[in-house]
Amino acid sequence: MAEQQEQAAADAMMTRIGQVVMLHRGGDREEARDRFLDLWAEIGEDGDPLHRCTLAHYMADTQDDPSDELAWDLRALSAAEELSDDRVAEHHQSLAVRAFYPSLHLNLAADYVKLGRSEAARSHLSRARGSVDVLGDDDYGDGIRAGIGRLELRLEEEGLSGGAPEPAPGRGKGPGGETLGPPRRRP
Repeated sequence: MAEQQEQAAADAMMTRIGQVVMLHRGGDREEARDRFLDLWAEIGEDGDPLHRCTLAHYMADTQDDPSDELAWDLRALSAAEELSDDRVAEHHQSLAVRAFYPSLHLNLAADYVKLGRSEAARSHLSRARGSVDVLGDDDYGDGIRAGIGRLELRLEEEGLSGGAPEPAPGRGKGPGGETLGPPRRRP
């Protein structure tokens, strides 16, 4: 009985995180950021790693400052490293922790590009590329692979020009206006 109540509470938190994600996707970035912060306070620094990973992953997208975005993406990666496949399977049977890493590392690479830290970006991009084989042959996997390709191209162009290119207009946008990072999967 206690185990069922604990599972229901865990699912409720993932539902609440998902509701805030939808709020953000609906265009209310500031309200989403405030609600994510409230949920983060509830979860706590030592709370369920799945909750922390999911929330931090999406919270990064609500940040105005690239340094803050990086800090949230690092929190997501740290929480993922504490996750077990059993815990992830409790949320969704088809998920495995290793499938989180391509997206997490791609996001970190994109953060480092925004901050002008090419070597750190290349390191995380290499990790993303090295873990992409766990992704399915679906829209999400294709989106991650395309994001890796775009960012690799951007870093290659940067290397040829000898310096960091001017950021494209708009937060987190590539040279053609496309999003640098991967698509975010719904929790």
